[in-house]
Amino acid sequence: GQVPEVLEPQADSLLVVAKEKMRQAREILSSLGRGDEAVLVEDAGLFIDSLGGFPGVYSSHALATIGYSGILRLLQGIGELSTDAPASIEGSGTDRSAYFQAVAALWDGEQTHFGVGLCPGRIALAATEGNGFGFDPIFIPDDLRPDGNPLRSGERGAVSTEGLPFGGVEMVVKQEFSHRRRALHALILAIGAPSA
Repeated sequence: GQVPEVLEPQADSLLVVAKEKMRQAREILSSLGRGDEAVLVEDAGLFIDSLGGFPGVYSSHALATIGYSGILRLLQGIGELSTDAPASIEGSGTDRSAYFQAVAALWDGEQTHFGVGLCPGRIALAATEGNGFGFDPIFIPDDLRPDGNPLRSGERGAVSTEGLPFGGVEMVVKQEFSHRRRALHALILAIGAPSA
């Protein structure tokens, strides 16, 4: 059959977007007589501190319209306006701190459970093409501790991309940092993992 259309909600929060996507999905399933089936939705975005969280929930649209090169130009423009940014990197004069965030929501037939995952890091000065997709060529994740939790920017960790953006590392390394994996893990914890 034909896949029903789910409208992309316009909101300032990934949680609000995930809730609205869940509402639409459940409504579609109910109209098909399948309202008791489980539903999983997920939404993610890149949030850049010096751009007020932009592109955030509008990441897909920003990628399609200005691309990651447009993000780099925006940050360059801010750097030209500001000379005292608190978290500038590599002498850029611009706060380039950023994070990927994902929200996963699961309707289990009775209630909706949520999980949130973050991957903190910063925006590179230039893109590194290669692996990944979306904003991967310009996002450098913070290193990770042995337990998988992120360190502060600039600290050396047990898991590292050696300062390379996601575009310059293999997918298996990128998965160690994945905000989506973290959101799904948090979702499993919220549901309560069954004992083995």
